[in-house]
Amino acid sequence: MSSSDSSESRIVITYGTYDLFHPGHVRLLKRAKALGTKLVVGVSTDAFNSRKGKKSIMSFEDRKIVLEACRYVDEVFAEDDWDQKSSDVVEKNASVFVMGDDWKGKFDFLKSHCEVVYLPRTPDVSTTTIKHRSVQLNTPQD
Repeated sequence: MSSSDSSESRIVITYGTYDLFHPGHVRLLKRAKALGTKLVVGVSTDAFNSRKGKKSIMSFEDRKIVLEACRYVDEVFAEDDWDQKSSDVVEKNASVFVMGDDWKGKFDFLKSHCEVVYLPRTPDVSTTTIKHRSVQLNTPQD
């Protein structure tokens, strides 16, 4: 476990794209923050999303601004690649690594550095769902 496991400071780290910020994001961040005293969030850059085959509607800069305005988030930084998580956990002195349970088991390798927690996703709420609804609403009806 990390040396930050004291009652004074318990840093929680999480990652995501956070495109079209929605209630599911807020609930995840609120629950993540409740696990510690400080929440740091890695936001996927546009270049990283492109390498993952994802296309965001909002730019990295805009997604970062929105996250910085969220009361549960204490710090936002760029996520540039998959491999930076181990070094981020160490550099940020994180006690807890949090992801949605759709990633369950994928980041267990971080358990040598910190506690790993997979939180349940908010049912029926996702950026993908919002994008699909938007397309449906903007498709002309015959």
